Amino acid sequence: MDWLINAAYYVIPFIILLGILVFVHEFGHYIVAKLCGVKVAEFSIGFGKQLWGIKDSSGTLWKISAVPLGGYCKFLGDTDEASSGNEAAASLSDEDKKYAFAFQNPFKKLAIVIGGPAFNYLFAVVVFAGIFFAFGKMDFPPIVGEVIKGSAAEKAGILPQDKILTVDGREVNSFQEFRQEIEMNTSGNVALEIMRGDRQINLNVKLEVIPLDVEANQNQKPMLGVSSLTSVEFNPVKLSLGEAIKEASVMTWQVTVVTLRGVGQMITGKRGTEELGGIVRIAEMSGDISKSNSWLDFAVFMALLSINLGLINLFPIPLLDGGHVVIYTVEILLRREINEQAKEYVFKLGFFLLITLMLFATYNDFARLFNRWFS
Repeated sequence: MDWLINAAYYVIPFIILLGILVFVHEFGHYIVAKLCGVKVAEFSIGFGKQLWGIKDSSGTLWKISAVPLGGYCKFLGDTDEASSGNEAAASLSDEDKKYAFAFQNPFKKLAIVIGGPAFNYLFAVVVFAGIFFAFGKMDFPPIVGEVIKGSAAEKAGILPQDKILTVDGREVNSFQEFRQEIEMNTSGNVALEIMRGDRQINLNVKLEVIPLDVEANQNQKPMLGVSSLTSVEFNPVKLSLGEAIKEASVMTWQVTVVTLRGVGQMITGKRGTEELGGIVRIAEMSGDISKSNSWLDFAVFMALLSINLGLINLFPIPLLDGGHVVIYTVEILLRREINEQAKEYVFKLGFFLLITLMLFATYNDFARLFNRWFS
């Protein structure tokens, strides 16, 4: 019975999380398509066999499908869910062609494909702004609360109440920024500027692995070994709606920058690709949060994941929105449509790349789970 309860903790939050994010993304495509005068034939949450569906007055079939690992908007005249062919569109009447995606100008096509990622970003800003406005901006200053015994921080002489000014020359204004800079460090050595009372101290610290419980730290990476100052952990600063939106926008941008930096480090080999995760990792994290944290933590995780979903979809990989963005941008610059056969080869290449990345991410996910369960 316990295994059934644990399964529910991981499966149900994951389905809810993915369902919301997929709906937001596809609704972005849907609403922009409607604004551009394009008819949407199907709006699906999930793939495969239809479990439930209803058709609205405009002819769009809204449905939930059996495999809850994504979704799609299928436009009038699309050959398939990926909008990767024009065979079906060719048989449309002249009147229907006015509303088919395939016969729109590249400017409208570009706007429609950008709509999905844009709504993911908008959703993150709305969630963050709502939290900041309702509960206040939580203040986590970069002040050391506790130094873990035997850690690199203790060996370097870092003390509780020390305020971190810079990490590797980059200024940090919150404990979150400080932690992100430490996590992004790939050299194993970190330069810190610390304020202790009225005295500034410069330290060069060699990061070390801290032997912690496997459940708390599955990937055991070199770290500094400090925690935040818990006595001021909840110090809400009331914000107006405008200030909340501004802060939410800044946070969304910061998450994007940190994510892009991490991807760049993976590409250049400065950071291990074992951190790359997929669907299984998302399910694991959503389950962990639902078991141990509040709904507020779940909302924050959902907003962070929405940013990552929007950003990844903008990568210039064929079949992703970013690949379509490249194609339609080129068509705008060339003032003519790219040859259909060339597009087909590009989409096949994109399919191969996506499958390879998915398999690699899934391998990482199961390797992480194996270490978590059996280490």
